[in-house]
Amino acid sequence: MAIIGSGNIGTDLLLKIVGSDGPLTVAAMVGVDPHSDGLARARRMGVPVTADGAGGLLSMPDFADIKLAFDATSADTHRANWAALRDSGIRMLDLTPASVGPMCVPVVNLNGHLDAPNLNMVTCGGQATVPIVAAIAKTGIVSYAEIVSSISAKSAGPGTRANIDEFIETTSAAIQVVGGARRGKAVMIVNPADPPVLMRNTVYCLVDGDVDHRSIENEILDMVGQVAAYVPGYRLKQDVQFEVFGHDDPLYIPETGKFTGTRVTVLLEVAGAGDYLPAYAGNLDIMTSAAKATAERLALHGLHPAETVGATT
Repeated sequence: MAIIGSGNIGTDLLLKIVGSDGPLTVAAMVGVDPHSDGLARARRMGVPVTADGAGGLLSMPDFADIKLAFDATSADTHRANWAALRDSGIRMLDLTPASVGPMCVPVVNLNGHLDAPNLNMVTCGGQATVPIVAAIAKTGIVSYAEIVSSISAKSAGPGTRANIDEFIETTSAAIQVVGGARRGKAVMIVNPADPPVLMRNTVYCLVDGDVDHRSIENEILDMVGQVAAYVPGYRLKQDVQFEVFGHDDPLYIPETGKFTGTRVTVLLEVAGAGDYLPAYAGNLDIMTSAAKATAERLALHGLHPAETVGATT
């Protein structure tokens, strides 16, 4: 595999994959800055590197051995990278909000996209909250879902800051397309607190009519456990909250009018695993963890374990 991008996300991916005993092997790392810490670490690990930009992967002698690439650059750069690699046979996992390929949240819909040539890993907020929306949607009709993701300013690098508009658009779409909500909205907060705070996510869902609160809670708890299996720092911050609105006291929504049913509120926290990034960078860790879990599943599905899988950053 190859990693395109030698910044925080690409470097964290490198360490996660090299430090695991899964089916993935890093065959190349591509960056722009030849002096980046990511490329330096890759060199020390014996991983071939190139620093001649997005097209550098194509000029590498072992290009034919790369089956999969992680793109950890930016939305615009990913579109250019995909244009260059589309006909190469290399499958891509897109860690930017470019949304070129189908959106993938591994615990929710990966099985339906195992053969997709380009998978979009949505956003950090999407990876944290879409599983919860999908869990709630198993029990009732989610007429509206809103998520608020708060991340530390110190974990928001240039790529994150440059892609805030794409973050909001892509996460809002994933809430509906992957999570199953009829309408969705995403809000992102960059928290300047010092010392830095952990990533926090709040999920609000309006579930129509009479629903079984115990069933919803059980689905949420099961989903939290599934995500935590590959993101160990993912957890509920408080008990799931339910607020019922009946015909005598409906909730008034300006866009749609009166709502009767249950508002479900889920409070989440994500701490980083500390492979390369600090614990407060849970927003980055959940992306690399989800991408690694997805790549391992793809490798076992469509690639012989002995083959080299390419990860691009």
